Amino acid sequence: MKPTIVLNETPSVLNNYLAEIRSVEIQKDSMRFRQNLRRIGWITAQEISKAMAFEQKTVTTPLAEAHVHTVAEDVVIISILRAAIPFGEGLLDVFDKAESGFVGAWREEEIEGEEVRVSLGYTALPDLTGKTLILADPMLATGKSLVKTVNQILKSSTPSKLHLATVISAPEGISYISKNMPMAFQLWTSAIDEKLNEKAYIVPGLGDAGDLAFGQKK
Repeated sequence: MKPTIVLNETPSVLNNYLAEIRSVEIQKDSMRFRQNLRRIGWITAQEISKAMAFEQKTVTTPLAEAHVHTVAEDVVIISILRAAIPFGEGLLDVFDKAESGFVGAWREEEIEGEEVRVSLGYTALPDLTGKTLILADPMLATGKSLVKTVNQILKSSTPSKLHLATVISAPEGISYISKNMPMAFQLWTSAIDEKLNEKAYIVPGLGDAGDLAFGQKK
């Protein structure tokens, strides 16, 4: 399997949701914006599930027994606050037996040269030892939040697999995580955009996902 899976390369209803979260008019409706992120989470989760291990089980129906194949991995979903909350909820809707956790990460606004600094704060993490980690962050811009979060996670436990779930990614961020991620990973993104601008925002992107979902920060 390729290290990066780009979901909008295959035409599907996903593109409708991407169009709406990008639209400068439609994205003004924060409830609709959150719902579209959640829907993209559903689709992303289904795609990730195709790369997982399955096991056969037998279930009893009202008429007979049926043989089915179900996911055989223990999944944990970690959302990077705050923008990933609705996206992560979509992932959890599909992996409804998964444990979940949260990491607060934010970009320090001051840019020194071309460097963007990222800080971590609040963390609430279950034990990830031997489990499949899906790390959710809708915007993969510089990639520093993802790398820093994984480094923090590895201080306490080591997952067996790492899936990075994003909505829109920049080539610069993909390059950064490819060089700096401390463990093997699979990246799932709905779209890869053109570039980062001088303020390290994705172009064309969609703006600030956290502000669009929950209102502007002071």
